[in-house]
Amino acid sequence: MKQRGEEELLSSLEPNRVNDMNRTTESGPTQEAGQIPFRASGVRYGAAYYAEYQLSDRVEEDLDLMAGAHFTVIRVGESVWSTWEPQDGVFDLDWLQPVLDGAHARGIGVVLGTPTYAVPPWLQKSHPEIAADRATDQPIPWGARQEADFSHPAFLYHAERVVRAVVSRYAHHPAVIGFQVDNEPGMQLFHNRGSFLRFVERLKAHYGDVETLNREWGLTYWSHRIADWSELWVPDGNTLPQYNLAWRRYQADLTTEFIAWQADIVREYSSPDQFVTTCIAYLRPALQDADLTSTLDITAANAYYGMQDHFDITADLAPGRPPTTTGPWGLYRQADRFYSSKQARFLVTETNAQSIMGSDQNYPPYPGQLMLAALALVSRGAAMIEYWHWHTLHYGTETYWGGVLPHSERPGRIYREVTQIGDALKALGSSLDGYVPDADVTLIFSYDSKWAFEFFPPLHNGDGSADRDSYQHLFDTFYRGVIDAGAQARIMHVSQLGDDPAGFAASHPVLVAAGLYVADDATLVFLREYVRAGGHLVLGIRTGYGDDEARARLDVAPAFLTDAAGVWYEEYTNLDAPLRLTASSALDLSSGARATQWADGLINDDAEVLAGYDHPVFGSFPAVTTRASGSGRVTYVGTVPNTALAADLMRHVISEPIVHAWLGAASSTVRVTSGTTPDGARTWFLCNWSGDAATAVAPSNVINRITAERIAAGSELSLEPWACLVLADETAS
Repeated sequence: MKQRGEEELLSSLEPNRVNDMNRTTESGPTQEAGQIPFRASGVRYGAAYYAEYQLSDRVEEDLDLMAGAHFTVIRVGESVWSTWEPQDGVFDLDWLQPVLDGAHARGIGVVLGTPTYAVPPWLQKSHPEIAADRATDQPIPWGARQEADFSHPAFLYHAERVVRAVVSRYAHHPAVIGFQVDNEPGMQLFHNRGSFLRFVERLKAHYGDVETLNREWGLTYWSHRIADWSELWVPDGNTLPQYNLAWRRYQADLTTEFIAWQADIVREYSSPDQFVTTCIAYLRPALQDADLTSTLDITAANAYYGMQDHFDITADLAPGRPPTTTGPWGLYRQADRFYSSKQARFLVTETNAQSIMGSDQNYPPYPGQLMLAALALVSRGAAMIEYWHWHTLHYGTETYWGGVLPHSERPGRIYREVTQIGDALKALGSSLDGYVPDADVTLIFSYDSKWAFEFFPPLHNGDGSADRDSYQHLFDTFYRGVIDAGAQARIMHVSQLGDDPAGFAASHPVLVAAGLYVADDATLVFLREYVRAGGHLVLGIRTGYGDDEARARLDVAPAFLTDAAGVWYEEYTNLDAPLRLTASSALDLSSGARATQWADGLINDDAEVLAGYDHPVFGSFPAVTTRASGSGRVTYVGTVPNTALAADLMRHVISEPIVHAWLGAASSTVRVTSGTTPDGARTWFLCNWSGDAATAVAPSNVINRITAERIAAGSELSLEPWACLVLADETAS
């Protein structure tokens, strides 16, 4: 253990860095995007590795096993600040050297983490004021992780010191291919006094004066007008949606700024061929992933999913404990969200190896499911698959969160299956470099609308309680409809739409905007011009109803889009029971199709009615309409479709899925995803989401990218339970 004097260690620290992190801006984060264009070569494969958690020194044995499984990457160091710095200003930096040396000797790259998400006890004791408040003056008790307000100057000072110490020690080690700053940021909404004061400063910068704030937030209501900024109340008792939206935007900005701040520090030491990222848990409340990743070189994300029968495409099980998803569509949706962050390939820094989510959630994968999941993620853009984690821990909170090795640390079934995946990825080699996943439909994702609906939900649960996940449920309804229709989706944030509606329409022929409640005029005008330019816009409930402050618009709904849609509404109702539908001959409606949870009272001016409600009162309103407008079309869905109706609608709006040639003769449990490489070749992933064998028929000559087998057009392909075939057009090299 080496202790460095204050002069030696702090000479590299820049006092203004803390001020940089807490600077006030009108629009939030101002960091420039990462300058290193990440180019994956092959699909990296490995696990998080914590030699410091082992009960004995087995680094060499572990690394040999990893090499035997064709691992090409491990992640290290991100969780143990108290090991890197066991006392204030006392650093122990050499313990990781054998891990990096051994990894490099075996051709395994290393992602080095910074340990700032887990605060050491000495810092908790010396600076108790850094504890994050979940409510004003109610600090989070110490004893877990991510309990600190990372915008607090005292925290930032110590965080910078340990980041510089760790990164400067190992940045030039030949094993280090990249850096992960912090881990799963955005877990808390900080109610600390200092954080609130900085929030007020941002409001001053944005609105200018209190009269503007009074007007924009409607503070006349319930006597909330303020005469001075000091009169603004803390968020704990807030009941106003405009305040809440500003507060949520600010909290997400804090996360983005913190990660950008760390990334900038790391880049002072890293080389151009080393990437900088962070590990994202997408359900974090203080997170806006498109903004966050704009400061990084590549997206890195956690993909946790329900296993066993949750993978059965016929089972339709409810999701387990968050953040796990259920069903094939849930895993695909996670991957498409990861891709959406930068509209580019991504790294999976954590995913299932064995049972996950705690000691009462013991559901290890059925044989073959790990391979299926890995290849499904690759099919949607994953450039790395990394398990959490290598060995199952013998102590701590995550004792029963299973790793590649069980508690005995004897390689077993999971290790053998992981090795088979390594074999497959090694065989794929660089064939997927530059891969871009295909999409038939694009869906808009809006954090502002998500936050608004968490505060003011339009839907409720079966027991009558407010559904705080209304936005995600509405979004997922349409996303799953795409997958169930045998098609593929692209997800885009509002900020990624651009300013060229015609160009966007040419590359995104079908666009779903459901629940886009918070939107400025420019966004709604873009949607209107998208239609005029030839795009097919699918509108869902609440889109075009609110403005960019989450105020209900004065306009007739949907604002800016009534003429193009040919319908409008003033009334709407919740539905406490699903409604049957009547359909026109233009819509092929399944017998199980239902309208659920909501109905807009649509007034039809000149649209074609595709479906109506089988109801004595609501039957006077259309449920689904369509209208040609300009060179495009608007289809309006005035309800929350159930799974059958959502799939029917997606089949209706998608003229022909990219994978259509594979679907006709394939078993019903097979889903096909695809993408292209820079040489123009298309790769097909045929996944059998079932415990029963399945078949498909090759519509053209293809090559198995893993076995190199050539398959002639018309050949029947056999898929074992939970199997996935990776095939390429015969022209592919």
